[in-house]
Amino acid sequence: MLTLRKSNERGYADHGWLKSFHSFSFANYFDPAHMGFGNLRVINEDRIAPETGFGTHGHRDMEIISYVLSGNLAHQDSMGNVKGIPPGDVQRMSAGGGVRHSEFNHAKGEQTHFLQIWIEPNVTGIDPGYEQKTVPESAKRGQLALVAAPEAAEHTVKIHADARMYAGLFHGAEAASLPLSPERKAYVFLVRGTLQVNGQQLNAGDAAMLQSEPSLALANGQDAEVLVFDLAP
Repeated sequence: MLTLRKSNERGYADHGWLKSFHSFSFANYFDPAHMGFGNLRVINEDRIAPETGFGTHGHRDMEIISYVLSGNLAHQDSMGNVKGIPPGDVQRMSAGGGVRHSEFNHAKGEQTHFLQIWIEPNVTGIDPGYEQKTVPESAKRGQLALVAAPEAAEHTVKIHADARMYAGLFHGAEAASLPLSPERKAYVFLVRGTLQVNGQQLNAGDAAMLQSEPSLALANGQDAEVLVFDLAP
């Protein structure tokens, strides 16, 4: 079964300095039909205005992934990490027993556009942790690159969750497939462009939720960038 959710069905918040689309219930956006999908809890598409950002705040027992689309995200946390996250990098912060951090766009004339993703962990109370890796375009071009998983690899950050996250770039004849376990769930989020998912057309901001499907097929992309999640039920 494949269920589509269109971009304009997401929640939306305009805070002036921050414009955010919420795929699932978050902050003042509440939709009991969209509280998460499997152990995927948050996908926020955030745009931070120049010289603004999220002040220091806390998290606990959540795997948080940042995926920057344009601009640069400045990260600072209570573990001592001071990092800049450019497009092409994947950042993972394990909140564990508790961590505080801030995220800013220090650029004077450029917006920072990024995805904030939360996945529920399969362990709680662990020491907080941080990891950041660069995923080159060649690893994503015409294929799905594994960028977050329970096991770290060259382009893969380690998450403490029963989930895998893939990223891919597709245009024209480029296509890819991924076998799926019928006992699990899969979530496809189209970051930009257009793309067919198991024959269904997605536009930027659209998502496809898959259950009891044997495989995932991606094809006929036009400047498409996509994230795919293999999730615990």
